[in-house]
Amino acid sequence: MKVLFTVPPLAGHVNPTVAVGAELAARGHEVAWTGPPGALARLLPEHARILSAGAEAGGDYAMLHTRWRDLRGVGALRFLWEEALVPLARAMLPGVVRAAGAFQPDVLVADQQALAGPVAARRLGIPWVTSASTSAELTLPFADFPKVGEWVAAQIAGLLAECGAEPEPAGAAWDPRFSEQLVLVFSSRELVGGDGKFPPHYAFVGPAFGSRPSVPGFPWEQLDPERRRVLVSLGTLNQEAGGRFYGAVLGAAERLHKEVQLVLAAPAALVGKVPGNVLLRDSVPQLDLLRHLDAVVCHGGHNTVCEALAHGLPLVVAPIRDDQPIVARQVVEAGAGVRVRFGRTRAEELRDALTAVLDDPGHRRGARRIQASFAAAGGAAAAADRLEELV
Repeated sequence: MKVLFTVPPLAGHVNPTVAVGAELAARGHEVAWTGPPGALARLLPEHARILSAGAEAGGDYAMLHTRWRDLRGVGALRFLWEEALVPLARAMLPGVVRAAGAFQPDVLVADQQALAGPVAARRLGIPWVTSASTSAELTLPFADFPKVGEWVAAQIAGLLAECGAEPEPAGAAWDPRFSEQLVLVFSSRELVGGDGKFPPHYAFVGPAFGSRPSVPGFPWEQLDPERRRVLVSLGTLNQEAGGRFYGAVLGAAERLHKEVQLVLAAPAALVGKVPGNVLLRDSVPQLDLLRHLDAVVCHGGHNTVCEALAHGLPLVVAPIRDDQPIVARQVVEAGAGVRVRFGRTRAEELRDALTAVLDDPGHRRGARRIQASFAAAGGAAAAADRLEELV
């Protein structure tokens, strides 16, 4: 079996496919990735086969990020679609068509933000599967805001019409975010919640963890065995928006200096001088570090949340934008953590939230319940099973 992964140049969307690709390769299948080659080369293992689609570096994502990081709510959503997803689909489509024609995959696996993948697959008659690297799109996020949902649908319809991929007059409408054959959801029903009424082709396989670029030089010897240890991370895309939040983090650290050590993943220039119980690093080996921790403070990014819960760690979640409020709600409803306000959190509020997740055993029980659901879901092996069954 030959599997082609179509992904945007974003680590959180690439990482699950790395784990699934490795599992498929171990079973003797042939795998490749298509997308902006320069960006993918930095995100994929050294041996990965990359077929070019889109600008070398994935478009000017540095410039887009600078403009996007200060947006919230509907403004951030409009920017995501108008300035990122639709232009990325336009840029990638010719390359994805060429890549699929050359590689001749039996199935194409497309991340929900790599809209060129399903368009190319339909054009070439290739079965395609959705990689849902976040579960937010599956939970009817615009149910309470129908006009917003209609606007998103219009952006998709416009893109499909532009690409000549709109349905035939008598055909049923289709959505490139949701395959009708298989949707791989890298979460569990227990975390996603809701009424649980998902179609049978939605496979909740749990998180899939693959190899990551190494982070050399982490000072493991500085982890304090006498204190409870907490990671604070806003993810790679949100750090520069965290100036005020970092101030609250340092204030909370000072108030908890006897009991807690914080490992703060953030640029030193944005944080300044830190108390003695804060270990400040530009980046951390997150998966390796989690097994040494007691809790996590984060922005509600799907990957960080699932990685923490996979280690049974309760969370303090401070969502900023996009799917993060939905993921934060899932954490709270699962009893696995506490939500705080990113833009308004004071040191006292963050201290109280940290104390709650560290001292209240209910939060740890909730986190361990989700941990068990992830283990039962099967991860990369379960995703590979479903792909084999499809083909």
